[in-house]
Amino acid sequence: MMALVLILSGCEPLLVLDPKGPQAERQASDIMLSIGIMSFIVIVVMVILAVILFKYRASKLPDDYEPPHIEGNHIVEAICVGIPVLIVAYLSFVSVQSNYIVESAPVGYEEQEPLVVYASSSDWKWHFSYPEEGIETVNYLYVPTDRPLEFKLYSYGPITSFWIPQLGGQKYAMADMVTTLHLAADEPGEMLGRNANFSGKGFAENTFNVTAMSQADFDDWVQEVHETAEPLTESEFQELLEPGHLGQMTFTGTHLEFSPAPEHNHDSETTDTEADHSEHSSHDESHTNEETDHSGH
Repeated sequence: MMALVLILSGCEPLLVLDPKGPQAERQASDIMLSIGIMSFIVIVVMVILAVILFKYRASKLPDDYEPPHIEGNHIVEAICVGIPVLIVAYLSFVSVQSNYIVESAPVGYEEQEPLVVYASSSDWKWHFSYPEEGIETVNYLYVPTDRPLEFKLYSYGPITSFWIPQLGGQKYAMADMVTTLHLAADEPGEMLGRNANFSGKGFAENTFNVTAMSQADFDDWVQEVHETAEPLTESEFQELLEPGHLGQMTFTGTHLEFSPAPEHNHDSETTDTEADHSEHSSHDESHTNEETDHSGH
């Protein structure tokens, strides 16, 4: 035990237990709550096991000894069944409540305008588009602190999972739809993000760097990018989508201008469907009017 304590004392804390934002803090508290309850259960069970082993251990008894007949104890049975039911019910309540909290705007940031970032993945890269700032980055993400973040997630390849452990939980990015993830950073610093869903041989290196900074520093970075970075062209973006690994890259403009997120495609499909339906309705109405006129004659 002493050796185990000494070895573990040299380990860095788990990222999920070192939160830098309200969403991650809520999830870390739920994890610690679950660990505490499970640890208590394990300790109680081990103590009961030790008592049972000692009290009912084998002993020297006559060969003709017959143990007494014992009926079941309803109180013990109720405890053995009732306590696990209460524990599961309580953890279920906490989990459902936390799920609604982390899916909504971060606590304390409800009235602020979020920074919208379109985060798309390809084999095996991450593309971050800032539509309001007119900037796009590859494999790194700059965000301001004390401001809500709204990520629009989708993929140009297989299903991936966007995850910044110190800011919140993971969420899937898919090819034909957009999912939304709400996060916030309470303090400046550098963090690691990654794809948490296996997506081929390059999955292990499908990571990105995250830097949280003050709003003033973030605005200075945006201005610097517009002064120094080259614009992103459609042909260059198509090359970026080719399978492989890349370092960090920065562009002015975003690929949303010529390759919009799937949410826009769905809107256009809906519009086309409604237009087709309207056209069919108009045709049917015209056909009905012709039949009415024919009946009148």
